[in-house]
Amino acid sequence: MSERPRKAVIPAAGLGTRFLPATKSLPKEMLPVVDKPAIQYVVEEAVRVGLTDILVVTGRGKGAIEDHFDRNVELEVFLEESGKHQLRADIQSDSEMATIHFVRQGEPLGLGHAVSMARDHVGAEPFAVLLGDDILVDDSRSLSTMIEAFERHQASVLGLLEVEPSAISAYGCVTAEQVDDTTVRVRSIIEKPTPEEAPSNLAAIGRYVFTPEIFDALDGLPPGRGGEIQLTDAIGVLLERQAVYGCAVEGRYDIGDKLGFLRANLELALARPDLASGMRALLEELTQPPSA
Repeated sequence: MSERPRKAVIPAAGLGTRFLPATKSLPKEMLPVVDKPAIQYVVEEAVRVGLTDILVVTGRGKGAIEDHFDRNVELEVFLEESGKHQLRADIQSDSEMATIHFVRQGEPLGLGHAVSMARDHVGAEPFAVLLGDDILVDDSRSLSTMIEAFERHQASVLGLLEVEPSAISAYGCVTAEQVDDTTVRVRSIIEKPTPEEAPSNLAAIGRYVFTPEIFDALDGLPPGRGGEIQLTDAIGVLLERQAVYGCAVEGRYDIGDKLGFLRANLELALARPDLASGMRALLEELTQPPSA
């Protein structure tokens, strides 16, 4: 019988240096995108496809993430007594939509190391990894397609996106061949090549569905680029042992980048019925040429 992933892992131990000084005391995963912290979009994406057992890998100073997904009874009572019943229901729902566990990464040793810390929780099951720097606003269609591909092939599946050649040095770069309308078979992957080194402009971004053999690939892996344990290197090892596939993702915002973060806030606000008209008026005002 084929297995379907039940668990998701969200690495959230990064230092968030690109958003300093804001992230000196606030986890980057808690930066608001319109009116929800970024990590909540990721958790909601997982829940929509049935991944309701979630492990968040945190680090020092990340207690606000745990607090956000915990009950705040005093606030709920205040909102109820103030007649703000929908808002009270919303924040209670945030703490009940999934079973969320936390494990702490003692040192920032890289994404691969963070994923390896999920081994005891995941066990011998397949699982998804969702990075908080990438939010996909697509009603979980991309993740659903990836899980369907996993079920067909019983093999790991990467989320893939074509990027500008000049941007490929920020990603793991993949070569692949088409299998069907939604799936490619990955043939190689290298971490953050220069545009001159890159064999393609196909990037692995932010979403993965893994067989548990990824943990064996991570075992004993030496530090790679940047002195960290790179998940991309482990995928390369996995490719030597079993097939790996890929599916295109859509609706992606790179909120680990300042312009990507600002774009997400603008576009998602424009998509909100309660904010759209005010946002359009504000943008029109801000983009008017200065008067003579």
